[in-house]
Amino acid sequence: MRTDSSPGTLPAREHLPAAGAGTPVLDVVIPVYNEEKDLKPCVRGLHEHLTRTFPYAFRITIADNASTDGTPHVAGRLAERFPEVRSVRLEQKGRGRALRTVWSASDAPVLAYMDVDLSTDLNALLPLVAPLISGHSDLAIGSRLSRSSRVVRGAKREFISRSYNLILRGSLQARFSDAQCGFKAIRRDVAQVLLPLVEDSGWFFDTELLVLSERAGLRIHEVPVDWVDDPDSTVHIVKTATDDLKGVWRVGRALATGSLPLDRLARPFGDDPRDRTIEDVPQGLARQLVGFCVVGVLSTLFYLLLYSGFRTFTGSQVANGLALLVSAVANTAANRRLTFGVRGSGGAVRHQAQGLVVFGIGLALTSGSLAALNAAAGDPAHSTELAVLIAANLAATVLRFLLFRAWVFPDRDRSPGTTAPSRQDVTPDWQNSPAAPDWQNSPAAPAWQDATLPLQSVRSPLPTRPSRPSDSEPRDFR
Repeated sequence: MRTDSSPGTLPAREHLPAAGAGTPVLDVVIPVYNEEKDLKPCVRGLHEHLTRTFPYAFRITIADNASTDGTPHVAGRLAERFPEVRSVRLEQKGRGRALRTVWSASDAPVLAYMDVDLSTDLNALLPLVAPLISGHSDLAIGSRLSRSSRVVRGAKREFISRSYNLILRGSLQARFSDAQCGFKAIRRDVAQVLLPLVEDSGWFFDTELLVLSERAGLRIHEVPVDWVDDPDSTVHIVKTATDDLKGVWRVGRALATGSLPLDRLARPFGDDPRDRTIEDVPQGLARQLVGFCVVGVLSTLFYLLLYSGFRTFTGSQVANGLALLVSAVANTAANRRLTFGVRGSGGAVRHQAQGLVVFGIGLALTSGSLAALNAAAGDPAHSTELAVLIAANLAATVLRFLLFRAWVFPDRDRSPGTTAPSRQDVTPDWQNSPAAPDWQNSPAAPAWQDATLPLQSVRSPLPTRPSRPSDSEPRDFR
């Protein structure tokens, strides 16, 4: 929850409770499909590790994805043996579907998942969830592509993984390093808002969740992991890759058309210094200047090309007016989205109208310069005309930035200095929607629907990190 403070002072995000009336702080989900052989050693190893190293109450949830072998029987026996283990049965396949179902109904403030093969060394689990418990981050992912990660896997999987992440960086501008590592965690209050926006129910679920989180301004913490490939993995690489590429296209199209309501989610969690009013510090001025300069250079080149084309069949004044009009519309649209961060279609017509007023001022400057040149030189050379227009456009550019910043796209449109809603104040529309999940209206609905768990500072010290097992002892990963 955001707290008031004096200007220039950033309050820390608050810690999750160390214990809360039997409610676990962490819920680790293990999605499985026909894993009767690996499920028992996985759950036993994870339970032993959490009991030994994790300083909070925890739960392990086995999400059975419509298995047809003895997996449900094994899961039931594990739930009977360990009080911290429970089993959930789904009648449809899909890792994303399993995570969405369990995470949506969980009462734990931190939600995580890992693959049943335990390819990731469990020593990374506490570093994964610690930033979420402390309030520093909103999501956390294990990364096999970090420089300090230790990874053992074949060349084919290495190539596919790196190629996929390069595609994400090039197409969706993703900044996280590893989208598909089966080792992730998220705060429950963040999941409540984001999960209704994630459409995929299969392997692309992770990527879609991360992309939307990044575009919503949330903080993603990455943990380098030790990871050993499972040679008996049942994942179908070709089908998974095809589905992932379809998902990249779908999400990219949604982001390009503005159909996702990410403007409503922008930085709703925690305290962002960009959301606070701090005296004598212009909000985003340096970034806006860089963006405006880049757009301005491209717009100038576009304008000169248009002018040269129009000049071949019309006079200089008409060519200048047409070129400036077309480039002004493109310039306003580019600055609206890239420089001043205005998303969605709201106010677009008004912004273009104001941009045309700014265009009129630029037209007066450039046209006046051409008129003065023609009056002085009579019939100037084309290169001289271009030089005068460049000088006039530089002057118009400075004025355009000032008018854009103060009049066309003022702070109230971008809202960088307003106070973001607190975690408790964020009420996702889907909770009031008729399409809300059935569990929401059930008698066993979790208590967090009515009240958010209070946040308290954790004073108890963390236990010392246990030494790594020797070669003669069993390791935590297979």
